[in-house]
Amino acid sequence: MWLREYVLWEGEQVIKREKRRYLALEVVSEQPVDERAVLDAVQASVMRLFGEYGASKTNLKLITYVPEKRQFVLRCSHIMLEKVRAAIASIMEMNGKPAAMHVAGVSGTLKALSKKT
Repeated sequence: MWLREYVLWEGEQVIKREKRRYLALEVVSEQPVDERAVLDAVQASVMRLFGEYGASKTNLKLITYVPEKRQFVLRCSHIMLEKVRAAIASIMEMNGKPAAMHVAGVSGTLKALSKKT
């Protein structure tokens, strides 16, 4: 009986919902930018700095793009937020042309992020 209870105790797992952070990015570039180029540049930078394992932990996703502001919203894991910010800061070019990205704001919800930027 005790062994059976022990096995049940070992088999229980607490599954927590992943916390996310939303980053507003402003892109400075002479050429027009598109969503795919920005996401590719960020993912390549994360991969270069932290490898495949680090890139898999970020859970990066492009949420929206506001063309008139040249602003993108990315979603990432809250655990990897600082590493994603470091990767964004290290981007010097997109599609072989000089470009820079700046984090305009970070928030836990899209609603709060829209108020900040």
